[in-house]
Amino acid sequence: MSYQHILVPVDGSAISLAAVKHAAQLATGFNAQLTLISLIAEDPFTGVDFHYSSSIMKEYFIQAHANAEQALTEAAAIAEQVGCKAQIKIMKGVVSAQGVTESAHDLDADLIVMGSHGRTGLKKFILGSFAQDVLSQSELPVMIIKA
Repeated sequence: MSYQHILVPVDGSAISLAAVKHAAQLATGFNAQLTLISLIAEDPFTGVDFHYSSSIMKEYFIQAHANAEQALTEAAAIAEQVGCKAQIKIMKGVVSAQGVTESAHDLDADLIVMGSHGRTGLKKFILGSFAQDVLSQSELPVMIIKA
């Protein structure tokens, strides 16, 4: 199997950056396009019981965008060290497994690579697994890098 477009969701964590390195190696081997994305919630206060001002939202978006840019810049540098030029994109929408799978579809990716803590037992039950959610919702192959 050969992949043409590999997508990696990046949040700046060591786990997501480990996934970038693996994905960059795959992309280099397959001569595939590598796209690194960072998801920003359009409305992080959905469902809250209080009113928030537009200045709070403006401050949130400024900080969220800066954090996403920083994480993507670091991730792109890791890919570059492997010899792979990555495209970077900040995606606005739902920060969820659905947001990742929709982004993969919108960008015509054919493989999703992501990191996982590898939690088991009670920790997995309490904290959940974002990677597991993507794996169960995606129609695309998903490669999980355990860090």
